[in-house]
Amino acid sequence: AVFSRAPLIMALRSVSRLLVNSQRCVLFTASRSQKTAAASPWGRNSRLLDISQFNWRDALDLEGLLTEEEIMIRDSFRTYCQEKLMPRILMANRDEVFHREIVSEMGELGVLGPTIKGYGCAGTSYVAYGLIAREVERVDSGYRSVMSVQSSLVMHPINAYGTEEQKEKYLPRLARGEILGCFGLTEPNHGSDPGGMETRAKYNPSSRTFTLTGSKTWITNSPVADICVVWAKCEDGKVRGFLLERGMKGLSTPKIEGKFSLRASATGMIIMDEVEVPEENLLPKVSGLAGPFGCLNNARYGIAWGALGAAEFCFHAARQYTLDRIQFGVPLARNQLIQKKMADMLTEIAIGLQSCVQLGRLIDEKKAAPEMISMLKRNSCGKALDIARQARDMLGGNGIADEYHIIRHVMNLEAVNTYEGTHDIHALILGRAITGLQSFTVDK
Repeated sequence: AVFSRAPLIMALRSVSRLLVNSQRCVLFTASRSQKTAAASPWGRNSRLLDISQFNWRDALDLEGLLTEEEIMIRDSFRTYCQEKLMPRILMANRDEVFHREIVSEMGELGVLGPTIKGYGCAGTSYVAYGLIAREVERVDSGYRSVMSVQSSLVMHPINAYGTEEQKEKYLPRLARGEILGCFGLTEPNHGSDPGGMETRAKYNPSSRTFTLTGSKTWITNSPVADICVVWAKCEDGKVRGFLLERGMKGLSTPKIEGKFSLRASATGMIIMDEVEVPEENLLPKVSGLAGPFGCLNNARYGIAWGALGAAEFCFHAARQYTLDRIQFGVPLARNQLIQKKMADMLTEIAIGLQSCVQLGRLIDEKKAAPEMISMLKRNSCGKALDIARQARDMLGGNGIADEYHIIRHVMNLEAVNTYEGTHDIHALILGRAITGLQSFTVDK
C-alpha cells in the first residue's frame, strides 16, 4: 500500500508541538516550584531546609550554645528574680526605695563576683555572669546596676589590683552581700574625660597615709555603701585606686534626689574633705587610667547582656498586650505595622544575644579586645532603648502606666545608654580602632 506522507508529517508536527509545550510546562512548573521553595521553608526540600520548628522565644537557639552548668545557674536565678524581685519593683520604683536585703539574698545565691575564683566566689564562666545580668535586668536595670557595681567595679579591682590581705579582708564579705561597695570615678566636672580628674591624693610619709580631697558624683550605691573604691590623682600625676571605709573622718556620701531613672537603686556622691587613708588601703598593682578602665570593661560586658534582658521583657509584654487588645474587631497583633515592629525587635534581640555569647567565650579564653566590649555595650543599650520605646508606643496610652512596667524600662535604659561610656563615646572608641585616629580631643 502506498501511504500519503502528509498525514504522517502533520502527526509528527502535532507530537513535536505537544512535546515542546510539555517541556515548557515542566520547565515553568519546576521554575515556579524552585521559587516557591526558596520563598518558603516548607518547599520541596523541606526535609532539608526545615529541620526544626522555629521557636520565636529563642530565635537563634541560644540554648544550644550554653553548658548545663550555665543553664542551671540561669534558671535558678531567673526563679529568684521573678519570685522575689518582680513583686518588689513596682513600689520600689514609685517610692524610690532601695531594699538593702536584696544584696544579701544575691550573696546567698552566689551571684556576686561570680567569675572570681576563690574567696567565697563561685568561679563561673563569663557567659554565666552575662546570663545572670540578663535575668536581673529583665526585672529592673537598677537592680542589675547594684549587682554590677558590687561584682565588676568593687570586687574585680580588689581581686585584680589588690594585695592578698585586701582580698582576704574584703572579698568573702562582699561575696556574701554582708557589705556593699561603690566605685568612684566620675566627677562633677569630669565624666567622659576621667583623665582630667580633680580628686587628689597626697602621701604623708610620717604617718604612712594618703590624704584624699575631692568629690565624685552619680555613684551607684554610695549612700548605703560600706566601702568605696575611689580613683584619685597622686602627686606624680598618676591615677591610683584607694579603698575607703564608711566612718572615715571627712568622708560623706549624700544621696542625689529627684532621679527619674534607676529609682530602685541608690545613687549619690562621694565627698572627701581631707580623708586620711592608710597606706595599706592603696590598690598597689595598677596605676594610670588602665585601672578604672579595666573595671569599666568588666562592667560594660555585663551591661551588654543586661540591656537585652530589659529589651526582652518589653518585647514579650508588647507581644502579649497586642494579642489581647482588640481594636476594630481584631487583635492589634494582626496589624502589619505591629508585626513588623515585633519582627525587628526579635531580630535585634536574637542577634545581640548571639554576639554576647561569643564575646563571653572570648573573655573566658582571654582573647577579647576592649573594643569588642565597647561595640556590644553600645549596640545592646542603643537597640534595647529603641525596643523599649517601640513597645511603649504599641501599648498606646497604657504604655505610660507603671503597672505595665515598660515605661520604667524606657526611663532606666536612658541612663544605661549613658553611663559607663555614652553611646557616642563608644562610637569614638570604635572609630579610633577603625581609623587609627584619636578624635576625643583636638590638638591646640
